[in-house]
Amino acid sequence: MNYLIGEYECKLDAKGRVVVPAALKRQLPDVERDGLVVNRGFEKNLVIYTRAEWNKILKQLSRLNQFQPKNRDFVRKFMSGATELMLDSAGRVLMPKSLLEYAEVGSELVLACNLEKIEVWSKAKYEEQLGAISEDDFSDLAAQVMGAFDLEGGQDGE
Repeated sequence: MNYLIGEYECKLDAKGRVVVPAALKRQLPDVERDGLVVNRGFEKNLVIYTRAEWNKILKQLSRLNQFQPKNRDFVRKFMSGATELMLDSAGRVLMPKSLLEYAEVGSELVLACNLEKIEVWSKAKYEEQLGAISEDDFSDLAAQVMGAFDLEGGQDGE
């Protein structure tokens, strides 16, 4: 899997469709055949996965012990709302109304690539989320999160 890059400001049309930007679509070579899956995110946003990435998550979830109530609760909550998306002939996907309401997405949204997935945010919430971390805080966060990695990409001591 290639990691996705980019941040795309988009408009939602009156029917709840969004055009997948060409630069993003080029990074998703199988999207027209395999489609995508959208689901609730953990921060009042939505997350779009390629079919291959979604299948990896399903495989992980299938390994959870279903006799544990917390595992059943997590899977149930995580899977609720998951919806297949297919591109139409104009390169648009129809976003489920219930998920748009959950993420409080209006007509302006941001598709923000995050490694192997695409986060969908209302434009205002995305700007708020990014603005919550000052440049100094970001520098400190980078040192805390990335400081334990060596230049070869592994954590020190591995």
